Amino acid sequence: MQLDLNLLTALDALLEEGSVAGAAARLHVTAPAMSRSLGRIRKATGDQILVRTGRSMVPTPRALALRAQVHALVQQANQLLSAQQELDLSALERVFTVRWHDALIAACGTALITAVHRQAPGVQLRLPAESGTDTPELRRGEVDLESSSGRPTLADIRHRLVGHDQLVVAVRPGHPLTEGPLSLDDYAAAQHLTVSRRGRLRDPVDDALAALGHERRVVAAGPTAAFALQLAPTTDLVLTLPDAVTRTARDRLGLITLPLPLQMPTIPLYLLWHQRYDDDRAHTWLRDLATETLRALFAPTSASRQAVTFPGGR
Repeated sequence: MQLDLNLLTALDALLEEGSVAGAAARLHVTAPAMSRSLGRIRKATGDQILVRTGRSMVPTPRALALRAQVHALVQQANQLLSAQQELDLSALERVFTVRWHDALIAACGTALITAVHRQAPGVQLRLPAESGTDTPELRRGEVDLESSSGRPTLADIRHRLVGHDQLVVAVRPGHPLTEGPLSLDDYAAAQHLTVSRRGRLRDPVDDALAALGHERRVVAAGPTAAFALQLAPTTDLVLTLPDAVTRTARDRLGLITLPLPLQMPTIPLYLLWHQRYDDDRAHTWLRDLATETLRALFAPTSASRQAVTFPGGR
């Protein structure tokens, strides 16, 4: 049986867009032509691939099982056929999925979108929320670029160190902790809100405190840094957050930044991607642009944005 390999591109677009019209627009063909391609795909696979539910179309279980493999095959074919071509950003049309920590999106998501659109107006970005569990989307080709505070353990996942952050304390103006040097005792005795996408009430700060014979009062765990920061201006809750990636949000909310009264290791920030994209020129451009955007967070500023310190503070 002879198969038209163009059907792989059509199938990839159909599964990405979830509609005939969307896939047609993405591949710059007419809707009837894409509908005919879907018919041929159905005949070749023996599966409906997309079925109508109300006004929308949803993928079949077989389509969901094929999606990652089809996407990877199309990407590999594109790399094979375009390896010797210069990258023309003005003509580049591609959808990238960038999954970053919510604080990173808040801090420089706008800058990344603006930079991408300025250089490559035909590129689209997806910025989905982080998953609540560790998932293999990078390996399946469903995520192009991911942020992490840890180096990957899998050999096929590449990484790049972007910078190091440090923890600081954020509280509302007039909070009791701002009345003098922040001691370890006062810090531990305050009411704390942790940030955990999995709802954990304990993090490495608690382990460091326990080693010093202290225990802080954690009253709640919020799912994102943005959620935690919104609570701080109207409560006495104490937030312990990475400095650089939350600085803009803290400044916007008028929060007071205090030094953490115990020694904690710095927090590395890595960009992760799958090795299939090592020689992909468009992906190389995106990760270089993302690196430049993120590193701006860690650049020294002329303004005084350092954590407030008090004489005698520990």
